Amino acid sequence: MLIRVFVVLLALVALRSLAVAAEPVKIGALNEGWGVTPATVGLRDGLTALGYREGMEFVIGTRFTQGDTKGLPAAARALLKSGSDILFTSGMNAAKVAQAATTTVPIVFAEVVADPVGVGLVQSIAKPGGNITGVTDLSDELGPKRLEILKEMLPGLKRVVFVYDPQAIGSGEFLRGNRDAARQLRITLVERPARSEADVRAAVAAARKGEDGLIPGSSMSLNIPGLVLDATAQYRVPTIFNGQFWTERGGLASYGPDFYGSGRQAARLVDKIIKGEKPATIPVETNSRIELVINLKVAKALGLEIAPIVIQRATRVIE
Repeated sequence: MLIRVFVVLLALVALRSLAVAAEPVKIGALNEGWGVTPATVGLRDGLTALGYREGMEFVIGTRFTQGDTKGLPAAARALLKSGSDILFTSGMNAAKVAQAATTTVPIVFAEVVADPVGVGLVQSIAKPGGNITGVTDLSDELGPKRLEILKEMLPGLKRVVFVYDPQAIGSGEFLRGNRDAARQLRITLVERPARSEADVRAAVAAARKGEDGLIPGSSMSLNIPGLVLDATAQYRVPTIFNGQFWTERGGLASYGPDFYGSGRQAARLVDKIIKGEKPATIPVETNSRIELVINLKVAKALGLEIAPIVIQRATRVIE
């Protein structure tokens, strides 16, 4: 009996030693921005909340391309070459590039992915097929609502400059939605397609103080959101974005999904993959949490008086 107990104890010690010695799961995070995205932070925190220890049971390595969409394929290949067990993408362009880069390594997308079926990321929401699943949101669908909110904040608004990358995936549908909304709101939508950062700078510089609002497309390509953000202070033009990240850094307002929440939600999908499930059978989830964030400090700097009824509807007010 003692020998049997001793053998069992040896087996348990051996198993524990194997668990400790096992390599952490390598998650390669890919985006076209300037660093770690809100969704990637949410993923890390979500995995930690599920009991995973960062550095011991998982590590996240991020590759980003600073607005250069053409650099995404090389960044994806670098993540795969480094031995990533799972790719985690932020943004539609990054998700499509990851899809083209591998058919075997699991891919989980989150943040600014509004129609994964329509762009061919998955076969269906319930049964994604292939090696991809993720968390979809309503970012692009909320474009018309952003225009409406900007109009409510600025009742005298007549023109809105819309700066976008026509080569970004989904930009055509996003543009059509904004056109329809502008027509209904009796706002002139000044379309500024950009193919270089110089185009973006010229577009924001042409916005007229006191007459225009300024809205970026949803893609991070060409640093469009960043340059639009700069215009808020530099040219004193009201801006509205698709996520609170930008409002916290000087935008007037944002209306869109909780991208950090999308990342935390995606952690559950990553957990399933780590435990052996295939992305093909893991349904795509939807993050339905929408946030309206208003920066009253910026409003004051721009000399704007925001109607109390709009402020009352805000999820968060920065004062």
